[in-house]
Amino acid sequence: MQDTTMDADVIVVGAGPTGLMLAGELRLGGAEVIVLDRLAEPTGQSRGLGFTARAMEVFDQRGILPRFGQGETLAVSDIGHFGGVQFDFTALDGAHFGARGIPQSQTEAVLAGWAGDLGADIRRGHEITALDDGFTTADHVQITVSTPDGPRTLRAPYLVGCDGGKSTVRKLAGIGFPGTEATRAMFLADITGLDLTPRYLGETLPNGMVMAAPLGEGVHRIIVCPHGAAARSAEDTVTFEEVAKAWEHITGEDISHGGAAWVSFFSDATRQAQTYRSGRVLLAGDAAHIHLPAGGQGLSTGVQDAVNLGFKLAAVTTGRAHPALLDTYHSERHPVGRRLLMNTRAQGMVFLGGDGADPLRLVLGELTGYETVRRHLAGIVSHLDIRYDLTDPADSENPAADAGQGHPLLGRRLGKHPLATPDGATDTFRLLHTGRGLLLGLTADPALHTAAAGHADRVDTLTVTPEGPAAQAAFAGATALLVRPDGHVVWTSNTPGAIEGLAEALDRWFGTAA
Repeated sequence: MQDTTMDADVIVVGAGPTGLMLAGELRLGGAEVIVLDRLAEPTGQSRGLGFTARAMEVFDQRGILPRFGQGETLAVSDIGHFGGVQFDFTALDGAHFGARGIPQSQTEAVLAGWAGDLGADIRRGHEITALDDGFTTADHVQITVSTPDGPRTLRAPYLVGCDGGKSTVRKLAGIGFPGTEATRAMFLADITGLDLTPRYLGETLPNGMVMAAPLGEGVHRIIVCPHGAAARSAEDTVTFEEVAKAWEHITGEDISHGGAAWVSFFSDATRQAQTYRSGRVLLAGDAAHIHLPAGGQGLSTGVQDAVNLGFKLAAVTTGRAHPALLDTYHSERHPVGRRLLMNTRAQGMVFLGGDGADPLRLVLGELTGYETVRRHLAGIVSHLDIRYDLTDPADSENPAADAGQGHPLLGRRLGKHPLATPDGATDTFRLLHTGRGLLLGLTADPALHTAAAGHADRVDTLTVTPEGPAAQAAFAGATALLVRPDGHVVWTSNTPGAIEGLAEALDRWFGTAA
């Protein structure tokens, strides 16, 4: 129940993919949310052109994929790369190189429609300008916002900065953003009036690296990474003439007779927020981590930040869970962000290292001949290898506190698998559309229903039968699973009727029983 002295349960700053995904997750959890964005309208520009396999799964978990206009699934590529070294991602079950060719503007429009349908209050042309002191100790956050009607004060129990790499929220909260400075500039442009040869996964040449992909309607996206291009100030601008000159320098092709619908530049700056939570202020997406773009990982990591945080923040603001649950957002997602920065820096060294990186490329090419290496690299880039440490530092004696050990699914995401239930056929992702938790029993076990009765308002308890060899293999060794709304498994049993640790896991992840 929202406090009537508050404007919302949560204020989210930034209406990009991360902020909009978070808004939808909060609404699924019953929280009132206001989303603020400084722009009066979306720009329609798209730095990103797709997302990873795990982000695609997240959208599928919420039933969002059909909104992209391609049915229940999206076109994906099995062949991907790590630092330009190409290999088959299907070495890892369920992996692919992600959905390609989907402009970020489309992803934002899809998520804005979904969050809006759920009741999120999205306010454009609203820019945060001040954050009152006390957000680490008071029972609310108070901000000042510049609006089309003048300054306004807003209050909420929590504030989340999803406002990009230059995050105003992060700066106002005084959260450090250490890392490495940019060492080079790279260009991107949407060009028209030309017919370019596609270079979907990039091409490394003596003077740099280029990518090219058709976007439809005569528009091509190009990325140009010339060796020796000095880093630029964030306030700098770039012209199409510069981009065309750099393209010709690398490829020998003259594109100057074409035009550009949009040009921009980016860098290899790498930074991560020291903490993702400071009192009642939290960070997600690019506000928490920036890096060299590689394989759509930035947008995808932000979406996963949002899904990890959303159900937790909703449970806290609606009074079902203790605020300590929010500490698990940092403990789970900060290591993921750190590994993201590691893998994108490594890819930059290989892809953009020039002739000096040739030996590294050759060694990496040899290593990808081994299936275990392909599985490992595919897991890193697809984000399907993420496993959260579920240890509860507050209760090391609790059976649920050691849930990071044991069954292979513990801490990992539950993939999409067909299931038979007493009510008919379904699958694991369809069961997550509502954003509720799942307690899945592989046998009709009354003990499960009894244990979860007090959480029935937020956890669905079902008896299921995995259908097909892949599903049966995924569930092998388990007779029951507890799955959070983000799709990660946080408790298992290997014996019917054995529910040790289940009550504690339910209370920890879903709040006190009703």
